[in-house]
Amino acid sequence: MSRTQAGAQGGPAPQRDRSGADDPASARVDVWLWSVRQVKSRSAATAACRAGHVRINGETAKPSQHVKVGDEIRYRVQGFDRLLRVQRILVKRVGAPIARTAYVDFSPPRPTPLDAPAAIIRDRGAGRPTKKERRQLDALRATTGPAVDIEHILDQD
Repeated sequence: MSRTQAGAQGGPAPQRDRSGADDPASARVDVWLWSVRQVKSRSAATAACRAGHVRINGETAKPSQHVKVGDEIRYRVQGFDRLLRVQRILVKRVGAPIARTAYVDFSPPRPTPLDAPAAIIRDRGAGRPTKKERRQLDALRATTGPAVDIEHILDQD
């Protein structure tokens, strides 16, 4: 059916599954991660594998290592671990609805900003000393021995 025929019938043609009618038995891990839309580019997937951020069944994966149905892939993205089980092998990049059928996501949910610990409150006096604290420091320096003129030493440059 041509594009003009589809338009004449009242709408666009349905999206077809271009992932391949005969699914291969295995695919490279970098290609698979790219095709199921977990990384933006294949070179990014290759770089993640080379950096050691991708594991297949607990073993560090090289970019050319093959994955098959049932393998568990753990990879680190933006500081968080993702855990996926391969349900289907894809070697071509497909739309998001089709890509989601190729894996089962077992990743723990990312923490929300509300789950983060409270901001650290600075203790009083932790920054610049107050006038009272400065007098106490001066008195302490006076009792410990001759004062060294630090400004004089620094100005000798």
